[in-house]
Amino acid sequence: MKKILNYIDGNYCEPISETWIDNYNPSNGEVYSQIANANEQDVEKAYEAAKKAFPSWSNTTIEERSRIMLRIATLIEENLEELAYAESLDNGKPLSLAKAVDIPRASSNFRFFGNAITQFASEAHESVGLNTMNFTLRQPIGVVGCISPWNLPLYLFTWKIAPAIAAGNTVVAKPSEITPMTAFMLGEICTKAGLPNGVLNIVHGTGPSAGQAIVAHKNIKAISFTGGTITGEHIARTAAPMFKKLSLELGGKNPNLIFADCNYEKMLAVTLKSSFANQGQICLCGSRIFVERSIFEKFKKDFVTKVAQLKVGNPFDENTNIGALVSKPHMEKVQSYIEIAKEEGGIVLTGGNPVVVKGSENGYYLEPTVIEVFDDQCRVNQEEIFGPVVTLMPFDTEEEVINMANGVEYGLSATLWTQNLDRTMRISKKIESGIVWVNTWLNRDLRTPFGGVKNSGVGREGGFEALKFFTEPKNICITYSE
Repeated sequence: MKKILNYIDGNYCEPISETWIDNYNPSNGEVYSQIANANEQDVEKAYEAAKKAFPSWSNTTIEERSRIMLRIATLIEENLEELAYAESLDNGKPLSLAKAVDIPRASSNFRFFGNAITQFASEAHESVGLNTMNFTLRQPIGVVGCISPWNLPLYLFTWKIAPAIAAGNTVVAKPSEITPMTAFMLGEICTKAGLPNGVLNIVHGTGPSAGQAIVAHKNIKAISFTGGTITGEHIARTAAPMFKKLSLELGGKNPNLIFADCNYEKMLAVTLKSSFANQGQICLCGSRIFVERSIFEKFKKDFVTKVAQLKVGNPFDENTNIGALVSKPHMEKVQSYIEIAKEEGGIVLTGGNPVVVKGSENGYYLEPTVIEVFDDQCRVNQEEIFGPVVTLMPFDTEEEVINMANGVEYGLSATLWTQNLDRTMRISKKIESGIVWVNTWLNRDLRTPFGGVKNSGVGREGGFEALKFFTEPKNICITYSE
């Protein structure tokens, strides 16, 4: 059985404890590999490697750092088929999605930050008449920690690692223990690309063990984390007294506001995607759909019809629209929310049942589910489900839908469908979220800041925001004589 090893100081190595975690294939429920169960000792080993590599890497020219990162991007592209297959096998997502989105985006992350670092400039301020010049250095922090989730494994793993090493830091990183395979494969790619030993160190294992050891390490001075809000709270409680820099991208319960004057056919097609892409396991999915009352019944009929036509199946079937959920416990959690919705008076319009896929009878498959609810404060509208489940509600006025959209503890993203420019501007300003998409969804420009408000996180990633996070500004003030 394949073993997923730690990658430390440029080499693969077994966990010091010699203990392993079973890794399940979501499509058939079978154990197909074993994951290194790293602990505090492994993290310390990774830290020492990163510490040793930092002086040299932080003084490596920007041109050389850029060259290596662009080489990593190219190697990811060249290994697209192998990486996509591994991602689909490990996560349960359709192979077509991994090929089209996950792996290309991982390559883009390295390519973008490999180029961005060459344009990342410092500032200077001249005090005319005072013979004084201030300029700001942007210096790498040192050893930083990056912890990524299971829903977009290589996509989000590289989203953190790339800006960190571009800025001159060295990294101790941990992917989710539920989907570790492509992070494991990345180590070999980095070695082939010529990334110096110790610049990137990857430890595998659970959050309470390996993850906590990274967060609590006194000399790892910054933590970038994407995952659940409860885990984010724990990280903040641990890291704040140690004065670490924190970037936390947490949960979402994103509203989709649909007005009658929208481009209806485009809206319908994109809403299908924004509801159920990656089995609804994307923090940006629009899980609360609010529709203007004049088109509510039409939308409900058309949307339910299209959802019912989605094919749930083996991720490697090219006709599959909805693959397997990531794990059995997660599927059980999603199913529990469908039952909660029924208890609260919601009406399941379509879906809600487990699916038995021929040849993969023990896989974690669930029908895409649409639930009509009658109170925006019900639990399925307030709590993050993170699966193929969306709710529908009608609205009558802008004020009403804005109040419902903002009436949750989260504030990651929102989607607005209207062709009225005045309405677009009014609502976009009033929505409490870090991102507002208008007449589109998940349309990402990597130069833009990414993150949420309220319980959806702290800080921003993307573009120069990420490079600023992974550096410390130092102001230098010089007074000179004429």
